[in-house]
Amino acid sequence: MAPALTHPPGIAFIDDNAQRPINVDAATYYVMQAHLHGYNPKRTPAFQEDWHLRPRRNHSRSSRARDTDGDFQISVTDAGPKMMALGTATSNGFKTFDIRGTYMLSNLLQELALARDHNRKRIVLDEARLTENPVDRLSRMIKHSFWHSLTRRIDGEGRVNPRIYVPHGEPAMAEYYRKVAKEKPHMNLDVQILPEKPDDPLFVKSLNSKPGLLALAMDEVDDGKGGKTLKGIPFIVPGARFNELYNWDSYFIALGLLVDGQVSMAKGMLLSLPTQPPFLTDMALQIYNQLDRSDLESNRKWLKRAIQAAIKEYHTIWVAEPRIDPKTGLSRYRPDAAKHGLSVLEFSEKYNDGILKEPGLDEYFLHDRAVRESGHDTTYRFEKRCANLGTIDLQCLLYKYEVDIGTAIREVFDDELELEEDFPLSPFPPSVESYANPYRESSKSRVQRSDEWFERAEWRKQMIDKYLWNESKGLYFDYDTAKEQQILYESVTAFWALWAGCASEDQCWKLVSQSLKKFEVLGGLVSGTEESRGKISLDRLTDSGIIPMHGTYDRPPHQIMTWVGLERYGYLEEAQRLAYRFLYMMTTAFVDFNGVVPEKFDAVKLSHLVDAEYGNQGIDFKMVPREGFGWMNSAYQVGLTFLTSHMRRAVAACTSPEVFFGAGVSGVSGDSALATNNLPPSDPLGLAMESLTMSGA
Repeated sequence: MAPALTHPPGIAFIDDNAQRPINVDAATYYVMQAHLHGYNPKRTPAFQEDWHLRPRRNHSRSSRARDTDGDFQISVTDAGPKMMALGTATSNGFKTFDIRGTYMLSNLLQELALARDHNRKRIVLDEARLTENPVDRLSRMIKHSFWHSLTRRIDGEGRVNPRIYVPHGEPAMAEYYRKVAKEKPHMNLDVQILPEKPDDPLFVKSLNSKPGLLALAMDEVDDGKGGKTLKGIPFIVPGARFNELYNWDSYFIALGLLVDGQVSMAKGMLLSLPTQPPFLTDMALQIYNQLDRSDLESNRKWLKRAIQAAIKEYHTIWVAEPRIDPKTGLSRYRPDAAKHGLSVLEFSEKYNDGILKEPGLDEYFLHDRAVRESGHDTTYRFEKRCANLGTIDLQCLLYKYEVDIGTAIREVFDDELELEEDFPLSPFPPSVESYANPYRESSKSRVQRSDEWFERAEWRKQMIDKYLWNESKGLYFDYDTAKEQQILYESVTAFWALWAGCASEDQCWKLVSQSLKKFEVLGGLVSGTEESRGKISLDRLTDSGIIPMHGTYDRPPHQIMTWVGLERYGYLEEAQRLAYRFLYMMTTAFVDFNGVVPEKFDAVKLSHLVDAEYGNQGIDFKMVPREGFGWMNSAYQVGLTFLTSHMRRAVAACTSPEVFFGAGVSGVSGDSALATNNLPPSDPLGLAMESLTMSGA
């Protein structure tokens, strides 16, 4: 089975549900005077003050006096005095108590803003809320507030206008949306039915002038009138400008949902999971392992549906041409090179219609679309060659598919799985000759058995070792199928081999002992090394005219995959150290910058104040953070499961990794800590001010 996300031995993880009943939203607190966002102090503090506050007056007072840069947030970069006197409730305001420091003041601002949202003219606020342990506070807000704020659904009550595309073969869904359009004419809803083959180039091109939303999975529910209707299954979006489903994000969001016990939400998201990159089997098995065991047959049917979808995706997309390279057997992010549907500035229409012939432009778009299909951001690693690369990350994902499918067939389906949908099976083992033969075996011609899938996995492992492993460098590299050579660009995705389980014990040792230090920095892991990418500057824009986002940024997917992979191979101390670094960076930003949870960080400078193609998402909020950012929320919740209770307390105290690990703390040997001689000092305020200065230059 897929490796479960479990707590390391010795961890003392607090279960909020074990406490007294929780009121999870602000509305409940400010109407019922209960606890905000699930706030529930573990014990009554020895010293506690309550303050009687008028939200509107005190909000304006605290914001004007301490938010000196006018961004509606109180942070370490504000120049105002970090102190405010409040009247105590017991003295009816006669006695005062000082609120000191950025963290307390920003928490006060957030509480007042939430109270104002709910039209509270007067509240009693206890000191424990403003001094709450920041790790507990952030984890609580993610679990009880952020996920809720990021929840969407598509139906007649949610988000549908102005045009909805209903998948082919869904008559009930089509009828539902036609009824919505008729009963709610003000929505101007245009209901369109997708063709049986929606990837037809001419149809794809036609969408340029007819944008709309894709209808997603729905449940049949009571309509309250004695009949039935359909209701959209809710899902979580990344947040900010990203208000749609993305597979790259959805998988990692689901991991956080599972940690927080939201199994049904994760299960619903899988029903609408896109195919790129391929994470479907691991997500399905992790959800299956947490389903209610009272209805095993229903669970089995659900998993069968997911595994069948994965098998079809595997055969018709990832090991089918043009994505597979028959000579090596490696799969690539390589979409069909059709010209239709592409837009090229002033002559886009002529190019799209095939009137203009531009081979160089065809090549550019092929690689550009391959980058989008990979899920990765723009990077020098993929520049002008992505569609030709058999990347280590894609091979790992497909190896995991093969092992997961084989395991599910053997353990859940009694080693026999009959496929219900008819599609062509790919040749195996792959070769130029087998793929040149047009004959393809039908998926319904025989049952699927585990031995075939394990054989495919073992064969892929051999190809990974042959083409992607570099023994002398102790690292996996991408393979260029056009040039027939390894591309010696060092990428942290090499550690995905540990997550997938396709590395040998010796290869894992070399990855950890020789290569991990190349990517490990103050805030966790960076995506690539400076030796490979070179200096990033305005003088080195990509062909798209943008600065690549794979520099010193560390993205949550790489952190999570590496943590899980290291733990899988028994390197728990290394996994804990990396998780500590990342959570320390997130927590200090949360404490120093008004509760911010951004899309990305500069892991070297420990700063979210970064330049990006479209700006850093999740940082543009007023007074109170309401969403965080999807995969960052998950990384925090997953990362906490790797920390011991001692590490968790140290993160809450914002203890630098240099201090924590350099002092040989609590079972972490000196040899396992990163040598920090060549790392810059990790003063969050100094690094933040440096970033602000650079951004303003």
